Amino acid sequence: MKNVIGGIHLPSGKHVLGMKKARHIFGTAKVGERGQIVIPKDARELYGIHPGDTLLILGDEENGMIVTKPDVLSSLAERILDQIGKEGAYP
Repeated sequence: MKNVIGGIHLPSGKHVLGMKKARHIFGTAKVGERGQIVIPKDARELYGIHPGDTLLILGDEENGMIVTKPDVLSSLAERILDQIGKEGAYP
């Protein structure tokens, strides 16, 4: 059965009751023999991911991993550095 984990049915790219509107569960992806996964179509469309794009994979051994576009992380880092500069803690 598609999009089922531990007997729990996961909606495919739909808003889930109780979750913030900007958060989504896109379903599941199986890892192929070569370690490849297919990102669900709804997720690719929402985040503007196209064939040939480079994605950044970050991991934390306790909390899991994140797959994101590199520009998302660089814009976040820029905002953090700007805030640090405004607070006078950054030279």
